[in-house]
Amino acid sequence: MIDEYLAKKFALSKQGSNNLKKGIIYTTLLDFSLMLPVILFVLFLSQYIPDPSIISVELDLIGFIILIIIVLGIIYILKSKQYHFIYNATYEESEVRRITLAEKLRKLPMSFFEKKNLSDLTTTIMGDCTDLEHAFSHAVPELAGSVISLVIISIGILLFNFPLSIALLWVIPVSFLIVIVSKSIQEKNSEKIIKKRRTGTDGIQESIETIKELKAYNYEDDYLKGLNRKIKNIESSLIRSELVTGTSVISGQMVLKLGIVSVMIVGSTLLVSGQISLLMFILYLIAAAFIYLPIQGALEFLAEIFMAGVKIKRMKKIESQAVQDGSIEYSNKGYDITFKDVSFNYKEDKDILKNINFNAKQGEVTALIGPSGGGKSTISKLAARFWDANEGKITLGGVDLKTIDPEALLKNYAIVFQDVVLFNNTVKENIRIGSHGASDEEVYEVAKLARCDKFVKNLPNGYDTLIGENGSLLSGGERQRISIARALLKNAPIILLDEATASLDVENESEIQKALSILIKNKTVIVIAHRMRTIANADKIVVLKEGKIVEKGSPQELNQIDGLYKKMVDIQNKTGKWRL
Repeated sequence: MIDEYLAKKFALSKQGSNNLKKGIIYTTLLDFSLMLPVILFVLFLSQYIPDPSIISVELDLIGFIILIIIVLGIIYILKSKQYHFIYNATYEESEVRRITLAEKLRKLPMSFFEKKNLSDLTTTIMGDCTDLEHAFSHAVPELAGSVISLVIISIGILLFNFPLSIALLWVIPVSFLIVIVSKSIQEKNSEKIIKKRRTGTDGIQESIETIKELKAYNYEDDYLKGLNRKIKNIESSLIRSELVTGTSVISGQMVLKLGIVSVMIVGSTLLVSGQISLLMFILYLIAAAFIYLPIQGALEFLAEIFMAGVKIKRMKKIESQAVQDGSIEYSNKGYDITFKDVSFNYKEDKDILKNINFNAKQGEVTALIGPSGGGKSTISKLAARFWDANEGKITLGGVDLKTIDPEALLKNYAIVFQDVVLFNNTVKENIRIGSHGASDEEVYEVAKLARCDKFVKNLPNGYDTLIGENGSLLSGGERQRISIARALLKNAPIILLDEATASLDVENESEIQKALSILIKNKTVIVIAHRMRTIANADKIVVLKEGKIVEKGSPQELNQIDGLYKKMVDIQNKTGKWRL
């Protein structure tokens, strides 16, 4: 029951909630054990200040030394157990939390990433998880341990002497109430800090990524002024948040100081009237010091837990997202991709695709053309189930894509995007992504087909050259050729080409077309192109405009119609003759 509550409250794994429960238990026991030295001290004083209300134990010096050693041993054992469950276990849970979030992100549809700020996701996985490490290794167990031990100790001392106990304890609920009242303000401030940090992080990242453009247009000073404002906003938000938190916590801690005053006043009155002994008075003064000290820390931890709650909500929001799932095994009859009455929108108020119907047959090249914004790239994403259609059905060999597990589905696809993504690794390993078990010889073979071999040999370490973040050491055309080499290596039955040769010069484009002709043989091919010459030999052309199919047929058939396709061909033929 407790495990389930902790798991739900703090977004923990089953093992993590169990470890946190044990950490709270050992923290509570440790808090009790820290009262043992007080008891020993009282027993020692009772030897010299007799008090009939306190049990007196006759012990010599050796006996007290033995008791001290036993008490220290108990404290050491409990501290070791506490350390394991609130420190070691916390960092293990942090690893599980990050992996769980990463696995969740891996299974989410691409629509989630289109709507979500990527730096915000990075902050959640790295920054928020790091902040929660301190919350779960210090704040939660220490606060819970302090509260539990305080309740038990309070019951005990209330039975011992009620008036003096009330004088000791009344300040504790008041101090907690002061911090709790500021909870909503602290949470709002925490949310503002997260948003402003994200804005600042985005600004810094953008300045690094666009450094060439900033320098080329002498825009550095203006851009840095804006970036400085964003950083100043972060600073001011942090100061405001710390001010609110600090004010509430310090106010609560100041109220605690009044408890010692009230104990002294009430205790002195009772002592003078003979209702308590001197030893009892001293005992309550010592108890005040021992009880208030952990409560002061608990007030700080309570404020930290409030702020941690905002980060936990962000994680829960990711974990609550619906994943794309489906069957790993499915029986498709061939690899035809069919769109039937498909409509799609990124936002509910604007359709991107409307009533799309066409069939991309296996063994044929189906080209998607049309003005920018017509929905060509969206169709290719739907064909690979990066998104799910809002209406209609998309099938692969007769099987609805929505019933197929996305990872199982994509094993059948080789995709070359217009925007190539490369990793900070060697040329060889970037190509090998297409087929993880491929040999070096297979990598070299597809690299030659994709016309990579010539420029790779000019690199410092050939195929073993590190190419930088996203292939920063390579030109656009070189990066595109590596992407094509990947697709050649994967050799999947379905090929999606989104402006695959857009970054290539005419000579290399012709060579790559020869390589692609090998790649696409007997496969289902969907090509997105703006250059009409690249799809002149396509089997079928689907012309899109404003999310609708306006023409469909072979190049020869569409040339006979005075429509959008013929108009685009004529325009490109004319512009091809332009000279500067």
